[in-house]
Amino acid sequence: MPRDRKSAGEQALSNAERQARYRARHMASPSPVAARPRHPADRRSRPQRWRDAVGELLSLQATYADWLAALPDSLQGSCTAEALEAIVELDLTDLAGVELPRGYGRD
Repeated sequence: MPRDRKSAGEQALSNAERQARYRARHMASPSPVAARPRHPADRRSRPQRWRDAVGELLSLQATYADWLAALPDSLQGSCTAEALEAIVELDLTDLAGVELPRGYGRD
């Protein structure tokens, strides 16, 4: 019957020697465990997250409007110009005026 591994020495290790080698092997170098990065918990309320998202959308829309205004004449009829015009023409001010319910009977 074939054996899996050959012994390192002439005779087999005792239980104490085997245990000492095991401990030394596991204490010397920790195994590379892929730890998932922890993201900080978002403690904002839903209405606050909504206001932040709408503010970000309005800011992005203003940035795209500036980009459209600075677009050279040679690109005015391009797909980029059409996409920028579609973004600028969106009426996002209605989103800013939405009053969200507070929930749980606090309306």
